[in-house]
Amino acid sequence: MRIDLHTHSRVSDGTEPPADVIRAAIDAGLDVVALTDHDTTAGWADAGAAARELGIGFVPGMEISCRTGDGISVHVLAYLQDPHHPGLLAEISKAREARVTRAERMVELLAEDFPITWEDVHAHVGHGATIGRPHIADALVAAGIVADRSEAFANILTSHSRYYVTHYAPDPALVVGMVRQAGGVPVFAHPVASSRGRVVGEEVFRRMVDAGLAGVEADHRDNPPEGQAWLRRFAAEHSLFVTGSSDYHGTGKPNRLGENTTAEAVLYRILEQGTGAEAFLPGRAAAG
Repeated sequence: MRIDLHTHSRVSDGTEPPADVIRAAIDAGLDVVALTDHDTTAGWADAGAAARELGIGFVPGMEISCRTGDGISVHVLAYLQDPHHPGLLAEISKAREARVTRAERMVELLAEDFPITWEDVHAHVGHGATIGRPHIADALVAAGIVADRSEAFANILTSHSRYYVTHYAPDPALVVGMVRQAGGVPVFAHPVASSRGRVVGEEVFRRMVDAGLAGVEADHRDNPPEGQAWLRRFAAEHSLFVTGSSDYHGTGKPNRLGENTTAEAVLYRILEQGTGAEAFLPGRAAAG
């Protein structure tokens, strides 16, 4: 069974509608796929309907943006959580609102040097999507300022740029606990992806474990080999499972569906632990 548990649609910063992500997963030879848009579950219905129609396994999920007290960005993948859980929903809503304010300020700064407006950025945001830097990158590409998203993030939108603005994001251990309260299964996304910026030390990992962390995403293109090995050792020491995923964004990133996959046994551990929402596996009763 080929399983990819980390993908994004146009509902956040991917480039395809949720149903098209499901079709792309089938074309890639996957048996099970999760949709994990940033800070939103708005794509679940369309993706789930497409999965049932086309006969591919589907796991509803979300990628939650977090930040430690010293400003390090952390992402937590949540699977099978209740999308209406009041505590988690309130925290996500607060973060989404902060993203909008942050994006508006970044565009104001960029407009001082480049021909870009808020309307230009908003034209690249899908209905109900969580707005973020990728949408600003798309506007820069459309204006001919950069060739693609990768160039935008390497230069203009890097966290070291004068145009960069921080935004509110909850503590990762707090989010792990909230995901558990919502019946979900929390996994630390690309935890040692040093190419993206600073990564957290073991103390943060331990706080997340104490809060109920279920697994770590070790097999991800942004985790260096030595980091993947450390993650496997840490997971074994703390009875965590290990996932592998693509972090697919359509044409928004070079990541390809199925370039890393998750073991079938791990999928069933997720299905056993998740109680807030249902997964779909063809030929089986609803799980989760």
